[in-house]
Amino acid sequence: MNSNVFKLILLGASAYALFVFLVISFYPDKPENMDWKDREEYNKVQITKLRLGSTLDEVLALLGSPDITEARMEKGSSVQVMFYRTHHVRADGMTTLDECTPLLFENDKLIAWGEGAYQSFQQS
Repeated sequence: MNSNVFKLILLGASAYALFVFLVISFYPDKPENMDWKDREEYNKVQITKLRLGSTLDEVLALLGSPDITEARMEKGSSVQVMFYRTHHVRADGMTTLDECTPLLFENDKLIAWGEGAYQSFQQS
């Protein structure tokens, strides 16, 4: 009797471990699939990994689509600011600029991020 119970417990634990392994392996956690709290934390961590000169495609691969974006042409150069939600300000169901970290790109190269990046975008 004890041998059968032990086998069933071992079989159940093995099946559970296999299920967890399969879910982790075949269902990657993409930023687009996260709820807003997890996405904020994910964005904060990933933004710390950024390097000046990273391409727009590299940043999109790392962070996914931005929450808000602005762009314009300036003296033959494309200038774009992408905003990623990184901190909660108010529970209104909307993501606003004051809840985001801006990333500034010129000709698809990351040149700055943080509040100063957006201020320089607005002033130029």
